[in-house]
Amino acid sequence: MAHIPSKAQIDRLRSRAWFNNPANIDMTAIYIERTMNFGLSRDELQSGRPIIGIAQTGSDIAPCNRHHLELAPRIRDGIREMGGVPFEFPIHPIQETCKRPTASLDRNLQYLSLVEILYGYPLDAVVLTTGCDKTTPAQIMAAATVDIPAIALSGGPMLNGWHNNERTGSGTILWAARQMLAAGKLDDKGFVELVASSAPSAGHCNTMGTASTMNSLAEALGMSLPGCAAIPAPYRDRYEMAYLTGRRIVDMVWEDLTPSKVLTRAAFENAIKVNSAIGGSTNAPIHLNAIARHIGVKLDNDDWEKLGYDIPLLVNMQPAGEYLGEEYYRAGGVPAVVAELIKAGKIDKSHLTVNGRTLHENCEGRFTNNPKVILPYAKPMRKQAGFLNLKGNLFDSGIMKMSVISEEFRKRYLSNPKDPMAFEGKAIVFDGPEDYHHRIDDPKLKIDENTMLFMRGAGPVGYPGAAEVVNMRPPSYLIKKGITSLPCIGDGRQSGTSGSPSILNASPEAATGGGLALLKSGDRVRIDLKKRTANMLVSDAEIAKRRAELEAAGGYKYPPSQTPWQEIQRGIVDELSNGMVLKPAVKYQKIHKTFGVPRDNH
Repeated sequence: MAHIPSKAQIDRLRSRAWFNNPANIDMTAIYIERTMNFGLSRDELQSGRPIIGIAQTGSDIAPCNRHHLELAPRIRDGIREMGGVPFEFPIHPIQETCKRPTASLDRNLQYLSLVEILYGYPLDAVVLTTGCDKTTPAQIMAAATVDIPAIALSGGPMLNGWHNNERTGSGTILWAARQMLAAGKLDDKGFVELVASSAPSAGHCNTMGTASTMNSLAEALGMSLPGCAAIPAPYRDRYEMAYLTGRRIVDMVWEDLTPSKVLTRAAFENAIKVNSAIGGSTNAPIHLNAIARHIGVKLDNDDWEKLGYDIPLLVNMQPAGEYLGEEYYRAGGVPAVVAELIKAGKIDKSHLTVNGRTLHENCEGRFTNNPKVILPYAKPMRKQAGFLNLKGNLFDSGIMKMSVISEEFRKRYLSNPKDPMAFEGKAIVFDGPEDYHHRIDDPKLKIDENTMLFMRGAGPVGYPGAAEVVNMRPPSYLIKKGITSLPCIGDGRQSGTSGSPSILNASPEAATGGGLALLKSGDRVRIDLKKRTANMLVSDAEIAKRRAELEAAGGYKYPPSQTPWQEIQRGIVDELSNGMVLKPAVKYQKIHKTFGVPRDNH
């Protein structure tokens, strides 16, 4: 049953300033006459019903989110049933697998455009339609900035992929297939067929890549209804969740339940712990740090290590485990993971969520019925599954994901009894992925099992946009010998679907003067996980000499901007460790309450 609002609640609606302002009947007429021209009645717009936006990310150009075109009618049904009026509108598309040079360019562009829509149009609240990697943080960042009631509905993962009776996870199988192609185990046709087998239906990645990670964390942050994140896209449950989300957002208007009341410090601490437990993507710190900056909560990569490193891996899902999205959902999804963390005393009890209850209240006792997929806290897949935050003369911050370190990698690099959890090696440096692909199989580089591969020029300024290019395979001749992974380090990102044990998101990047710009192929590098350090073994005097030479040459060279947005973003974007936000945007917080309704347009 729809809530019967009080006069004070109705008078508080933002949309009244557009559609029912007796003090300015001229402007009311202008706003209302064109809004009625597709069939809305004056009564709908003026009788005190909240106007609920549906931020539509689905389109043919964004296949991972296209399912939202089918879900939107059910969102509208829920909004209508509770007395709201739905306004569906498109926002800038983001598609991870198709956008060149990288979809990461578009996160801040979608954020900016959505801020303008939420603030400048007669919307009382919004349903955010999330899915593919960056659509989730971009929209939550925008909702946090404007701070009107908002709720996230993810489109859900694809059904499980299968090939020759084995699960093929989206993205994850690509990295394995690349090794098989390099080793001569697949031809071109077989390569494409194997990779395509991982995407059998509508939805985003069915692995615990960045998409599943960010939608799980949206739920853990309290921005989605309990159980929302894991429902596969084609399941009927996904349509029911769309309907329930539409219903709930209307009551959030009357309750004035805004993102600033949900996205507290406790929310981010809970989400960091959930990220470790699910084996979440190394892209998560970038995006959560960005959301935190836009809502005014202090959060950095030291927090990710402090709060998340000792949390165990509980979800047995590719790339860190065996299963895929359908099993994750049937095993209980985020609520079952949080239930284990609650039992272990790891979840803050004060953290409010969009359904008006705390995360603790929503998830307590909702344990899994399949301990093969979601393991008990006391018997995890890995005891320390969070991120390490490494520092040194190469960078001030570099993230290493511990949950995907293979036994092969651990034995070769981290098991020296005289120097445990540390390794040294010769650096081979690549300037961008084109350089890497051109030279990786060149025997003249003399890459062996003690070599570290470095990728620079891949950050927010250098690429531009920070590309997923740091997960580099070894040369084909090493793969044929059974060496399937080398240490990879870079100032770009890595797909969350990759299991490569890389050090990523190095900040500051080479393009802005980071230490990677000074590294040369042949230099010795030492990585010490005990001390959390990453250093080139080069004297301070030599580093100073190289920096002077670099500055005299005009700094690290990177490709020119190809579009206006590339140039604009390059000029104002922050480092990956700081969330890759637009630096001037951070000061604009809670702008609806700070500035009130915008000025009239006529």
